Amino acid sequence: MSAEQTNEDRDTPLAAALRPYLSSCRLLIAVSGGPDSTALMHVAARLGAAHSVHVATVDHGLRPESTVEARNVGLAARSLGLNHHTLTWEGDKPSRGIQAAARNARYTLLADCASRIGADTILTGHTADDQAETVLMRLFAGSGPAGLAGMRRDRTLAPGLRLARPFLHIPKSDLVAYCAAHGLTPIRDPSNIDERFARARLRRLIPDLENEGLDRERLCRLAARMTRDEEALLMAASGAYAASRVSADAVSLDAGALVVLPDAILLRVVDLALCEAGGGGTRRLERLERLVFEGLRPALGTGTPFRRTLRDILVDLTADGVLSFKRAPARRPPS
Repeated sequence: MSAEQTNEDRDTPLAAALRPYLSSCRLLIAVSGGPDSTALMHVAARLGAAHSVHVATVDHGLRPESTVEARNVGLAARSLGLNHHTLTWEGDKPSRGIQAAARNARYTLLADCASRIGADTILTGHTADDQAETVLMRLFAGSGPAGLAGMRRDRTLAPGLRLARPFLHIPKSDLVAYCAAHGLTPIRDPSNIDERFARARLRRLIPDLENEGLDRERLCRLAARMTRDEEALLMAASGAYAASRVSADAVSLDAGALVVLPDAILLRVVDLALCEAGGGGTRRLERLERLVFEGLRPALGTGTPFRRTLRDILVDLTADGVLSFKRAPARRPPS
């Protein structure tokens, strides 16, 4: 078999994963310059697209080299005939939780760029290895089914905009091999091995876990199973939520319809109500469980009035059997 044939065989799963997006979407590809996103950009350019493809690089400003790296990605993108945008994370950076803050800033900047250029889909180069690490981190954090489902292949990022990960089922080694086969020299981000960060520390444990059978394939299989189960639970919860509504104008539910629901469905019904009522802040499963199982569930069973605030939403069960969700009044400043 010739080297050219070997390269084409290696390209096949990447091309097959990417083609549906190239033929139907107006794309913004997020490219950091690492092997995964570099391969994604290169495959997209080789295959061609129905619409012009844009590339965006987020310069987080966290390393001295980041500006030069973003510029180099721009040069590579333009050499492939792709439009390029450098997006800069400006302002003060937090001293704690920097990776989570950077991730949130990255998606905000990408969504803003997509809106400006009229893109309807943002592509990232996340791989099966990223999925396995995400599931493992959430397993250590004690996540429920929604967390253990890992990253979704496609999800809505903003109205009219979706985030897609076409290579989520493909091992990272395939993308590294693609870069090597095509003479590409991706950036190596030192934060990937910086043990100040949880994900980097976790990577050090992976070989031992693999020796015990907890490998990438099993973690990704767990994510697929949790996705399947979570989707079924959400479908059941959505039906129960709609059936229990007592008002089209307010988020109010019939307590009698809720009391018979299984715990897993009731939990998700309350979460749906909190979201529709405009609940803000971080969605923490343990706080939701405390509200539902330690307070609301017993009150529903005895018909006892109950009031609690979660995510800036007042959850109010009245004596006449109506559970309402509305914005909590602003707290008075201390005198």
